[in-house]
Amino acid sequence: MRKSSLLNSLVFLSIFFISAGLFSCSSPKKIKYFQDIPDSGQMKSLAKAEYQEPTIQVDDIITILIQTVDPQATAMINQGNVPIAGAASAIGSVSSSAQPVVAGYLVHKDGFVEVPVLGRIKLLGLTTGEAKELVLKEALKYYKEPTVIIRYANFKFSVTGEVAKPGVYITPNEKVSILDAISLAGDLTIFGKRENVLLIRENLDGTRSPYRINLQKSDIISSPVFYLRQNDVIYVEPNKAKASATDGTQAKTYTIIGAALSVLIILITRIN
Repeated sequence: MRKSSLLNSLVFLSIFFISAGLFSCSSPKKIKYFQDIPDSGQMKSLAKAEYQEPTIQVDDIITILIQTVDPQATAMINQGNVPIAGAASAIGSVSSSAQPVVAGYLVHKDGFVEVPVLGRIKLLGLTTGEAKELVLKEALKYYKEPTVIIRYANFKFSVTGEVAKPGVYITPNEKVSILDAISLAGDLTIFGKRENVLLIRENLDGTRSPYRINLQKSDIISSPVFYLRQNDVIYVEPNKAKASATDGTQAKTYTIIGAALSVLIILITRIN
């Protein structure tokens, strides 16, 4: 009678641990993006997100290049893109211990940049296209048929939380979507909440506005926050599975214990 009771207890524990190990794993449905898009063979039109060019703000670093027939004529301006601490010189993640540097003109607190030969030019609140036209107007006073190139040297955004490579990302390309940012960060981990990603956006007055994004729905592609702006922060919060097991070790442990109990049950049965 005692052996029978022990055997029943072992069977129950074995089923419990194996079940816990199996059901603690995330299902494919929970981690799939764009779940409302039909399978291949079926067409669905997706609305296009309206892209709004970001405007130049205080402390932005702007690369200003002026090209003419004589490269030496504009060398002073082009070489004036001095190295400035606080950004990276190429696309990539910036660790907290790094001291990245880029070359460009700093937008001062009054909104002006100081360009050799051309003098002080106010770029605050302009898009790079508008800034190009303004600098070209000034350059025509000194050069014949100049070509002006203006771009961000430190278009910056942060991706943190449950992603493979959290960090601060900096790119000279100002047209970056949230999908681009997630890709640069190595995608969400298995523990990331795909249906509730938080984006925190800095407003012109210094305040910040939160937005919730559901990566399981295709309407994110037409969302006003699909394209990032300077200093956006993306936070991916952990799901319930992460709360109970940080790296899946718990599930493996349950499975191993269940398997061990199964072996023990077989041995006890044979002995009896």
